[in-house]
Amino acid sequence: MGGLYYEEFGVGMRFEHVLRRTVTESDNLLFSALTHNPAALHLDEEYMRGTEFGSRIVNSCFTLALMVGVSVADTTLGTTIANLGWDEVRFPRPVYPGDTLRTETVVHEMRESRSRPDAGIVVFVHRCFNQRNEEVGSCKRSALMKRKAVA
Repeated sequence: MGGLYYEEFGVGMRFEHVLRRTVTESDNLLFSALTHNPAALHLDEEYMRGTEFGSRIVNSCFTLALMVGVSVADTTLGTTIANLGWDEVRFPRPVYPGDTLRTETVVHEMRESRSRPDAGIVVFVHRCFNQRNEEVGSCKRSALMKRKAVA
């Protein structure tokens, strides 16, 4: 399914994304390496055993990217002009390798673009949960969305 055009969204519209993803150690290692993040909390199991987490935790930027990425097929695939920003990004609980994540999206607000008559701005609230239904991430994402062509 492709993404929706600006006019097809409505404030309060909710998406429970079917795609779930079990996060692996390789995901965490590769993402951390690709983004040049050498933090011990993502890479050093021995160090992390002595912390409050007890084990390596997944890079939170991976959690953010996965949370938004999972939403794309249902919401914005092929209809986004640009992401305008992420606000209120939160990670209330850590993600560990082996956790299985799911995502929900709600349309929080909408407005027509003042500078582009072919577009509107949609603010999405994405929330990510682990297999125990604990919230592990959330954010507001503002997207510049295509409008349907006017005949």
